[in-house]
Formats: sequence, C-alpha cells, structure tokens
Amino acid sequence: MKIAVAGAGAFGTGLAIALAANGPVTLWARDANAATEMAKSRVNAARLYGQQIPQQVKITSDLDVLFEADTILLAIPAQRLGSWLETNAAHLAGKRLVACCKGIDQKTLRGPVALIEKSVPSATAAMLTGPSFAADIARNLPTALTLACRDADGDGAYLQECLSTPTLRLYLSNDVIGAELGGALKNVIAIACGVCMGAGFGESARAAVITRGFAEMRRIGSALNANPETLTGLSGFGDLALTCTSDASRNYRFGLSIGTGETFDPSTTVEGAATAVSVTKLAENLNLDLPICKVVADLSAGSITPEIALATLLSRPLRKE
Repeated sequence: MKIAVAGAGAFGTGLAIALAANGPVTLWARDANAATEMAKSRVNAARLYGQQIPQQVKITSDLDVLFEADTILLAIPAQRLGSWLETNAAHLAGKRLVACCKGIDQKTLRGPVALIEKSVPSATAAMLTGPSFAADIARNLPTALTLACRDADGDGAYLQECLSTPTLRLYLSNDVIGAELGGALKNVIAIACGVCMGAGFGESARAAVITRGFAEMRRIGSALNANPETLTGLSGFGDLALTCTSDASRNYRFGLSIGTGETFDPSTTVEGAATAVSVTKLAENLNLDLPICKVVADLSAGSITPEIALATLLSRPLRKE
C-alpha cells in the first residue's frame, strides 16, 4: 500500500509523521513554497512548530506525486473538501480515501464521507476521527481513534491494519454517519464552552454546556439513524470531552476569544464555526431543536453577544432532563 496525506496543516503533518513509523509516506501541501521549505527544514514551522519530520515523509506540492498513492488521507478543511474532490475526481477513482477533517459542508449539508461518495463513487470512503491533537500524534503519544467504513469487515479492516502504529490505535466501526456527526458537532459545542469560560460564566456552566450539547448530538444522531453507541464512544463523547476542556483545541480557543472580546487569528481553521451554520440548517430541515448549535452559529457570525446567548439559553422553558 502506498500511503499519502493530502493537506499539510497541523493534523495532516502530524499524521504523516506518525505513519512514517510504518514506512514511506507522501505529504502533499497546496503551497509550493511551503512544501519546499518544509522539505528543506524538515519542520512545519507555520502549523506544527518543533516537530521534526522524518526522512520517510516525502513532501511535495505536485498532485501527480500525491495521486501515485492508492490510499490517501484527506486532511483538507471540511468546507474545502467538496470542491477539491470534484476538481480531482478523475485522479481519485478507485482509491481508498480516508477523510480526516471534521465538519458538515455548508452547501450540501453532507459530512466528509458523503462528499467522497458523491464526488468519487468508485472510491472506498472512510473516516478517521476521535479525540486527538496533532502535536500528540506527531510526538507518538498514545492516541485512540475511530476508523469508520461502511465495509468494516473488508476495506475497513484492511485500512485499520495499515494505518495503525505502535502508538496510534484505531477502533473499527461501520457507523459512518455517527462518526461524521460526532466529529463535526463536538467542535460546535467546544466553541460554546470556550465562550462560556472566556466570558467568565464558570466551570459549572461549562459542564452544563457539555452535557446539554451532548444531548443535541444524540438528538440529531437519532434523527439521522446513527448508532447511539458511536456517539458515546471515541468519535463522539471522547472527542467532545477533549475538545471542550483543552486550550490546545482551536475551536475552544475561538470560543474563548469571543467570550473575552479578543481578536482571533483569521488564518487558523475553525471548523466548528462553519459547522454551526450547517447543522442549524440541517436541524431546521429535520424539525429538530438544537439551541446550543443555533446560539454558536449566531455568536460566530457576531450577531449576538455572549450575555445575550446565555440569556437566550436560560430563558428556555423548564422541562424534564
């Protein structure tokens, strides 16, 4: 198996470094200058500073080199994935494509695996998701993730064996929808938790946001026929717990900046902000009540303040747990 990673952000670089323990890996960067510098310095100074990239990782900006691989991990931001797949569909036909981004596309309201299946129907589509930070993966710290594939016993099992390393443990699932939703929605709830802490609402309020946010995840999961056990596993509650409580989370830090009124680095990808808009539209289509997701969409757009958001949530009717 020839393995490549498309996308040289923090997570893509971290995955390439980890997978190099198993053999050669290609890391494709969109920016030719960035690829040249990374190949020379063996460091991704802009996204994953301080982590040495082993010689086993071949760094390139040449798409033809990327397409030589039969298994490609797609570490491309969720809102760009659909257009990238459509542009390169002919070169991706028949390959194993593993989505490593977390989000719901705003145009189509599809998750990453659904985008792959739409644009490249002949490909084997899978999803790699769960509680992880790029720096931890790159440093070979123990990490457990979910690998979701509709054909779990066949293609999924093959990918599980090839993409596991001594420190990267993959648990197999056939619940693609649950894995997509868990990875996407936890980012939205993480923004809410960041706002909560940044605005000084306190730890108890954050615990409430996590709990009620998880209820919203399960609500939409049920509506879309996801397996409830998926959302209580690594790709759901596990990822939610990590992202909502760590300053290493970009989505959490984005929420903190909203809560404190500080400016957030616009070059940093915040999947949860776009996903909040997508999931709000999806909830309307499904006639679901997801108040935290709706509030996060409004906060991310700057249309309400944290204080108004809190008042909105607190003014909701009292009901049973």
